[in-house]
Amino acid sequence: MNPTKKNAGYGRWLFLQVTVFVFLCLLLAPKVRCEFTEAGLRWLFMLVFSFSVAFCLTPVFAAIARKFNIMDMPDARKAHSEATPLLGGGAVFLALIGAVALNGIWAPGISRILAGSAILFIVGAADDIREVRVRYKMAAQFLAAVFVMSGGIVLRVLPDCYGIFSIMGNWVLTMTWIIGITNAMNFFDGMDGLAAGLGAMIAFFLGVIALQTDQPFLGWISVAVMGSCLGFLPHNLKARGRASIFLGDGGSTVIGFVLACIAVYGKWAEHNAVVALVSPLLIFWVLVFDMVYITVDRIYAGKVATVREWLEYVGRDHLHHRLADVIGSKKKSVVFIYMMTACMGISALVLRNASPGDALLLVLQAVILVGLISVLERYGRQETRDKKQETRDRKQETRNKRQETG
Repeated sequence: MNPTKKNAGYGRWLFLQVTVFVFLCLLLAPKVRCEFTEAGLRWLFMLVFSFSVAFCLTPVFAAIARKFNIMDMPDARKAHSEATPLLGGGAVFLALIGAVALNGIWAPGISRILAGSAILFIVGAADDIREVRVRYKMAAQFLAAVFVMSGGIVLRVLPDCYGIFSIMGNWVLTMTWIIGITNAMNFFDGMDGLAAGLGAMIAFFLGVIALQTDQPFLGWISVAVMGSCLGFLPHNLKARGRASIFLGDGGSTVIGFVLACIAVYGKWAEHNAVVALVSPLLIFWVLVFDMVYITVDRIYAGKVATVREWLEYVGRDHLHHRLADVIGSKKKSVVFIYMMTACMGISALVLRNASPGDALLLVLQAVILVGLISVLERYGRQETRDKKQETRDRKQETRNKRQETG
């Protein structure tokens, strides 16, 4: 790159950083916050505040990561080719906590969700600094989920008429949901902008439904998650060049955990249990689909045989990897997944006043959609492999002919 253009780009980026920082300082003024609240724009204040904090703190955490060599090193299973700073999740976590604390949003259960996310952030950051064994990370997720569930944040899928079996079943379902979504979001932190972008989109749809159903506290915390992710995103997804920092486990697991808990905590439909269950399921559909797909595929292919092997298995078989192989572009793969998430999220918004039958039809539509995508991407991957094999065969034939004539 031309040094002049490079310096100009750096100057514009620095100017933007300073501008956002000055704006953040203005937001910290009590009078400004009160004016937002009195105007009924508390959600907007939380959005711009969390965005500004995350945007300003991300370069700070990148500098810390470089200073102490907390870097994500490239290898065969990773999408990046250069060492990249971790700890980006620190900016996201502090932006979320700061937005909630500054606005005094301490509804019942919210403090438990944030405390549980703090546990995961500490363990995730420790894993970014020095690898933590999978069993310990899972133990931390289990502890955080139990802490949240003990405060009454539990799915009500099974009716109370089954007594203790209903309680146990709902606890198991809640635990599976929270830990599953937490890890699914962590798995999607494999390409620039993917996890943060997905987190922002899921938080947006949850926030819209929360405000529509008169759940302002859930709407506000959803907006705070959205702003935190969006503030980090410009550093992680660039039109040109690669990411300057990654979320790391300390960020992706926190985003997944908080969003999963919000989905459990919320009441997404009055007197319609099917719609209440299906709405968050559609919003999280991409994460759920990928988790189910890789689990079935790995077991069927004999890649894993036990729970421990599944937890420790690391591969390039996630949705974003498969799409990138077919499309031929990582950024296009990320945009494709954004569009899938938007499609499912819009379906969830339509469900608000739908009948149980309509809800089931939308779920069927989602199943058909991902089924078609799975068939196409598997066919495309096979075509790609065949073409690569043909290229290798031609090269081998050329080498053989040269040896014969030589």
